[in-house]
Amino acid sequence: MSTMTDTLPDSKTARRAMIDSQLRTSGVNEEYVLARMLAVPREDFLPAAKAAQAYIDRAVSLGEGGHLASPLFYGKLLLEAAPTPDARVLVVSGGTGYLAALIAPLAGSVTEITASGAAALQGAGEYDLVVIDGAIEQLPEGLAAALADNGRIVTGLVLRQVTRLASGARIAGTVSLKPLEDLGIPVLTAFAAPSRWTFA
Repeated sequence: MSTMTDTLPDSKTARRAMIDSQLRTSGVNEEYVLARMLAVPREDFLPAAKAAQAYIDRAVSLGEGGHLASPLFYGKLLLEAAPTPDARVLVVSGGTGYLAALIAPLAGSVTEITASGAAALQGAGEYDLVVIDGAIEQLPEGLAAALADNGRIVTGLVLRQVTRLASGARIAGTVSLKPLEDLGIPVLTAFAAPSRWTFA
């Protein structure tokens, strides 16, 4: 009888192939990003039944809103976030803990919260960097307030039904997000905008 390890490719070989075929070909070449994505096995953050999908070039859905996003999303997110050794980082999880594991050795401290917890957060300027593992329609005031003055945020953003990587900073108490590029990103329903009336 075969075991899962018989059907899975060698993990490190799969991660090197992911870097060469998905990241480098899309302009993600910074060594700190590639080193982290080589070091952290994606399959460790998936249920056993979905471990064989760990290195595909799209998100793996985990049900109940959870996901492991595509390798390219995490590569681009890390590249834009560029955490520093003294940074206090807040990670809004997509349900696996993978993003926090990527960032932890690069930052001074990492705090991870769920998307639903982030949507209800009442922040007080305690973080230098917020990274969100998914695309949001709106940024809750409490999460924006968790950023220190001049603190940065990197996230996915839903604009006109298209997901984009976006970044911004808290300046004079206000956070504005700038879209950077279109990218396939799982949508976090906890950050959905309120429904609006429409007329036929």
